[in-house]
Amino acid sequence: MKIGSVYIMGNKWKTTLYVGVTADLAKRVIQHKSGAGSEFTGKYLLSDLLYYERIGGMVMKMNL
Repeated sequence: MKIGSVYIMGNKWKTTLYVGVTADLAKRVIQHKSGAGSEFTGKYLLSDLLYYERIGGMVMKMNL
């Protein structure tokens, strides 16, 4: 089983939140901070990692 993370990103005013799941938290946070994480996080300047929790049993989706 793969270990992943559930995380919450916020803006500096803590008025907008984004909840995500990832297998590589460090890489994903860097993507969000650079504006490449998602259109939503770029639009609302969600660059602060507010919370994360490790989760087990992550299943990778395969596109067939």
